[in-house]
Amino acid sequence: MTALCAIGLGANLGDPESALERAINLLRLNSNLTVTALSSTWLTEPVGGPSGQNWYFNRVVMLSTDLIPLQLLAILMEIESQLGRIRRERWGPRLIDLDLLFRNQDTLDSPELTLPHPRLHERAFMLFPLREVCPEWVHPIFGLNVGELLLRLPPSTLQVQKLY
Repeated sequence: MTALCAIGLGANLGDPESALERAINLLRLNSNLTVTALSSTWLTEPVGGPSGQNWYFNRVVMLSTDLIPLQLLAILMEIESQLGRIRRERWGPRLIDLDLLFRNQDTLDSPELTLPHPRLHERAFMLFPLREVCPEWVHPIFGLNVGELLLRLPPSTLQVQKLY
């Protein structure tokens, strides 16, 4: 059964814009995935992690696939690896980050993956681009659409800027 999935992309090391484009191209090249929409690029303040990090470039990619969530996660981790990602510290700077934000209205809680992404509802840097490409999506746990989730965020978390 074909599923609609949202992938969050982020990068703040090296050439972040190029890293996002390369990741999107690798998603497009995978025969099991069909990219259906791309958000604008957003510049966002780092959340958590060490101080002094560069701001992040973020996008959301919508895609359709027949893959189960763990198969899709494996593809995302392989793309990260191809683009040079090495996992050193939680919320630390990175060349590329690909997160499976949701798959339809699925919920999943396993050691490898939680769906929807467990902090999606707290992250303006994912909700703003998601609102561009899939505003009608409703969080299966909270019952709120993307715009309603954004309205619940404190103003201090809204440090985002649409680039293009």
